[in-house]
Amino acid sequence: MSATKSQEASSSASPCSYHVFLSFRGDDTRKTFIDHLYTAMDQAGFRTFRDNDGIEKGEDIKSELKKVIRESRISIIVFSKNYASSTWCLEELVMILKCRTLGHVVLPVFYDVDPSEVRKQIGKMGELAKEKLKDKVGTWRAALREVVDLAGMNLWSVVFVPKI
Repeated sequence: MSATKSQEASSSASPCSYHVFLSFRGDDTRKTFIDHLYTAMDQAGFRTFRDNDGIEKGEDIKSELKKVIRESRISIIVFSKNYASSTWCLEELVMILKCRTLGHVVLPVFYDVDPSEVRKQIGKMGELAKEKLKDKVGTWRAALREVVDLAGMNLWSVVFVPKI
């Protein structure tokens, strides 16, 4: 019973609109991994935000995303080959990491990318240096290095075998 009361207390201290915020590169993972993950979380009873949910037409996307991230308990960051090529993904990553100081849980998932590519910023992750927004690149690189040191899941070598 005391666990329930402490949960309620922590819930009232920071409002929770969503249990989970999903950060991902849509072109790489939306129709494959993210749709399956979202469905599984929904069926398990987790209120989960993905980019095509919850933001009304005409709203300021960046400020709404900040609000949703702040009001989520967990962020799952799905790193894929082209994650770092999206300025939106990188901005979300920075926002998510700022919320860690508020007790926000961050779970990195490496989907078809090795964590060392993110840490060392090689391959597609290393192409950040070619971005036009040079003033933001340092912040994004630091965020990528920080998040890769968190305990996460590496789905790079997972093989899905269909049932016969």
